[in-house]
This record gives sequence, C-alpha cells and structure tokens, in this order.
Amino acid sequence: MYRVITIEREYGCGAGEIARKLASKLGWKLWDNELTAEIARVAHVDPSSVSMCEERVDSTFQKLVKVFWRGSYERRADLEQPPFGPDRMVEVGEEVMRDIAERGKCVIVGRGAPYFLRERGDTFHVFLYAPRAEKLRRIEELGMSLQDAEDLVDSVDQERILFVKHYFGADWPTRSLYHVMINTAMGDEGVISTILHSMRTIEHEYAI
Repeated sequence: MYRVITIEREYGCGAGEIARKLASKLGWKLWDNELTAEIARVAHVDPSSVSMCEERVDSTFQKLVKVFWRGSYERRADLEQPPFGPDRMVEVGEEVMRDIAERGKCVIVGRGAPYFLRERGDTFHVFLYAPRAEKLRRIEELGMSLQDAEDLVDSVDQERILFVKHYFGADWPTRSLYHVMINTAMGDEGVISTILHSMRTIEHEYAI
C-alpha cells in the first residue's frame, strides 16, 4: 500500500498546483513550501536561507563565503558552524523527508525526495513535464512577463540537472526512479486521475 507520493517536475509544468489538488483529494498532507519551513526549523535557520539553496549547487558567492569563513581569525562562539548552504540543506532535507515518509499519507514536491526515498516500497514516484509553450502559458497566467518566464524555464531546470548530478551522481530526470511520467498539457484533473489510476493498478498487481 502506497503511503507517500513524491512529485518531481520540470519548472513551470504546474506541479505545485497539481500536488496541492492531489493531496486535497486524498486527504493527505502536502509538503511543498511547508517542506522548506520544516527544513529551516530543524536546521535552526530562516526559511529564506533554505529557499536560496533548494535544488541548487553551491554558487560562486557561497563558495567565497566558505573560503572567507575558513580564513577568519575572529570567530564568535555563536558562529562556530559554517553558513547554511546546499550541503547542509541536503543533509537536513534527507533527515526531514525520511521522518515525513515514516509518518505517511503525504505528497512531497521536489527537493530530491525521489532520491532520498528511492528504497521505500510504500512510496509512489511521479515525474511531471510539459511542452515549453505549455510551461510558458502556465507561468504567464501567474502574472509573470513572457521574458521572465522564458528566463526561468531556461535556467531553473539546468540548476536541477546540476544539483542531481552533484549530490546523487545521477542524470535528471532519472527515469528508472519513477512509476509514471506525465505530460501536464492534458490538464490538472487528467494528471491527477492518471496518477491515482496508475498507483491503484500497481497496488492491485502487487496484492495478487
């Protein structure tokens, strides 16, 4: 019986809203922005620090901060730990996601969840994607300009590719991880129906 759903996604395909509707339909807990807040709580940092690190490898600035930190001769007692960065985010994120998965009945969006939870038999993994035009349409509907939408579509997934390669040594998307990969151009309700039908079909086959 599946108790956890992870949703990995291409930027702009509407995964956040689909995940919200799916969790609501199931009566499960959604972990999207809530996951950022939980990682921040466990790491004792501001949520904005986590947001800056999510699904990104170290930026040049962050690397410079680390070099500066190591070379500092004046360290206060409350600054013994290095600044919160992607390495620490991944470490805490894995801890948080494993705890969330143990509780069950949840939908987790991104943040490396399919990789952290890949060995769990009670977790159903979904990858959502869409044609470029569909992604731009969805982003523009949120009030963003076409130029900004194009810039984000062209850059965010490249960061995710680097993130997964750096921290998991894998290609993104790692197709073998997912039970289903769905084109969201079919519409949110169609995507949700496909996820639920596929999940229940596999559950039935395992039960036989």
